[in-house]
Amino acid sequence: MSVPVPGGRQGPPAGQALPPARTALVTGASRGIGRALAVGLARAGLDVAVLARDAERLTEVAEEIRGLGHRAVVAPADVTDADAVAAAARAAEAGLGSIDLLVNGAGRIDAEVPLWEADPDEWWSVVETNVRGPFLLARAVVPGMLARGGGRVVDLSSGAGTRDNADATAYNVSKTALFRIGGSLHEAGFARGLRAFEVAPGVVVTDMTRSMRAHEHRTEWTDVAEVVELVVVIARGGLDDLSGRYLRAGTDTAASLRFLASLGRADDDARRLRVRDWSR
Repeated sequence: MSVPVPGGRQGPPAGQALPPARTALVTGASRGIGRALAVGLARAGLDVAVLARDAERLTEVAEEIRGLGHRAVVAPADVTDADAVAAAARAAEAGLGSIDLLVNGAGRIDAEVPLWEADPDEWWSVVETNVRGPFLLARAVVPGMLARGGGRVVDLSSGAGTRDNADATAYNVSKTALFRIGGSLHEAGFARGLRAFEVAPGVVVTDMTRSMRAHEHRTEWTDVAEVVELVVVIARGGLDDLSGRYLRAGTDTAASLRFLASLGRADDDARRLRVRDWSR
């Protein structure tokens, strides 16, 4: 029996799992973690559309994906531009036939200064990239997922969104906001087959982390392969029971997360952003 959903469409039949993703759209795919995810998903068997502002670098990534025997679509766009995002999503769907998995990997960080020293234009620009971008991508891609019976959305989040920090407040605000975006997608779309995840990649060596004062003396880094592994498991449906939750590459493994899900933690507030009550 299918699950009834608003608007007359139906999610996966009751008791039936959402099938593994065959296609993906990855933003921020021209370098760093986004590029590793795009290529890693292709190695795992997916056809991939890659999105970023740098078309030349995207072409290199697409060639690597095609070299692995999979289709690739180059979709250059600024994630804060609604028209460009909509056009990129259409190009990805036209080239791949569908978008089963959306990975919001594009992101920026602001200057590591207290809020009162922050430049207002830089501050807001970071929020636009990190929040408006995932909003526009989900808005462009999720309706097609729902029309096909479901899909998966992964936001690259951060532990910075779970706690107070003195510096880089735009980044921290934006990563907190992603919890609300992912939670809203989960609440509104779960019965229709939509699964949403906030994935913290840990501290991976990238151009961004190398430039940060907070990491200048760091000696231990998260291997980007651990981020790729976690997102591949999500793409295959291995963590669908944890939709709406925060997962941490480098700390969580597929096995540990499945164990937590088996304990029934999916019915409480574990790994969700909440305000702790005074009595706790």
